[in-house]
Formats: sequence, C-alpha cells, structure tokens
Amino acid sequence: MPSPKVLILRSAGTNCDKETKFAFEKALAEASLVHINEIVRGQERLDDYQILALPGGFSYGDDVGAGKILANELRFKLGDDLRKFIEAGKLIIGICNGFQILVKAGILPGKEDFPQEVSLIINDSGKFEDRWTYLRSTKHATHAIARVPRSTKCIWTKGLPEIIYLPVAHGEGKFVTKDKALLDKLRRNGQIVFQYCQKEGKLGGYPDNPNGSLDNIAGICDETGRIFGLMPHPERHIQGSQHPRWTRDGLKKEGDGLVIFRNGVNYAKRYL
Repeated sequence: MPSPKVLILRSAGTNCDKETKFAFEKALAEASLVHINEIVRGQERLDDYQILALPGGFSYGDDVGAGKILANELRFKLGDDLRKFIEAGKLIIGICNGFQILVKAGILPGKEDFPQEVSLIINDSGKFEDRWTYLRSTKHATHAIARVPRSTKCIWTKGLPEIIYLPVAHGEGKFVTKDKALLDKLRRNGQIVFQYCQKEGKLGGYPDNPNGSLDNIAGICDETGRIFGLMPHPERHIQGSQHPRWTRDGLKKEGDGLVIFRNGVNYAKRYL
C-alpha cells in the first residue's frame, strides 16, 4: 500500500515545518513542504494529498494577530479546495500557529461556512510561555476532576497514555469560545481532546495551565474527529531523547508525540 501523502503548508514566518515533516516521515508517510503560493498558483494541488498539516511558527509575523493573515488566505483563496478536501473525509492537523490558523479560518470547531466561533488570544501571563506541560486526554478523565465527557472521537489520539508530556511555545494560546453554549456543546460532543493538567492528571491553574485557557483546553477536534488542532508541539517530542529528563528518568523507546502522527498516517492508509 502506498504511503499517505502529507502536505505541510508553509508561508512567510513558518518555522516548525521541517520538524513536522520529520515526524510524519517517522510515522511512514510521504511528506512535502509546500508554500501556500504554490497552491494558489496551481503548481501544487491540495487534492493530491490525504493529510494537510499546518505547522507552528509565526506566519506573517503574527502582525495582525497570531495566524490571522494565513487564516484569511485559506478562507478566501483556498476555501473551495478546503471544502472539497474536508468533504472527501481527509485529515487536517494544526499545531500551535497552525491551531490558531484553523480556529481563525473557522475550520475548527467546524461548520460548512467556516464561521469563527472560538479563538486563541494573548496568554493571561502577558508573556511568551516556553516550557514543557502535562496534557490529559479527555477519554481518560474522571468526573471527579473533569467537566468534559470521558471519551473523544479524535482519530489522532487513539491509544495515547492517560498523561503525556509535550512542550509549549506561544504568546497567544488562551482558548476561548464565543459563549458558554458553544463551550457546553464542545464538551457534549467530545470535541475537547486535551486539557493542560498537573503531573498526576488533576486540573490546575498557572503554570500548569500556561495560558489561562477555558477548562484548561489545549486541543480540540471537529465533530468527525478528523480535523485536530492543539497548542503544544507533538513534533518536538518524537524521540525519547527529546524528553528534558531522559538522562534521569530513563530513555523511552519513542516520544509521546509520535503516536499522534502515526494515528493520522494509519487512518489515511486504511481509509483514504
């Protein structure tokens, strides 16, 4: 069976594209770095790929807000192509700046006409937060310490351990919704994928929640589970030696982030 093809979208200011490519290749995909202008000009076709990845960085310098300019390019230059891509059941992942782009383009939480219903705004701390954080998958959460359903439909997170450890590096990562009704809907639908937590899995405030996100939300998916966005960087914890304490805690066979990429690739192999 051919390896799934991944389009890793680039623009001015993108700087995590090569790490994301490496992660997908470790998961046995065929990954290509493609500038958005190549798609707009017709030199590359989104339709030729099974997975679209929006990596981290500072697209267009975050000049009018993190991810906003590239989000508008997706909406107004590639909107029809994106709708066809999504309707075909293909996969999208956005990491950090990529997550900011997905929510500001209205691709997440997900409606056909791409309205913006959630955002990622300036951290409560008012500064750039660069550190490792614990994340809890909501499928493992107990009602004693969580306000979200105990399951998630996200295909990207199948088989993950209860708690994983990934780095964050962002200045605008506070997840907010347009109103409480939408937040309740995300909870009911199992679209809240990751929450920032303490080492033992309990929800905590700063610094465990590095940005002040509502409900400690670190990542969400759309209603199908195929479109996924998260602020932490799974591509920065692919190998065990990338863990900051591996010399003290022991070298793991692989980093916590690799499972996320492998899940996407395996899904594409099976269904796309």
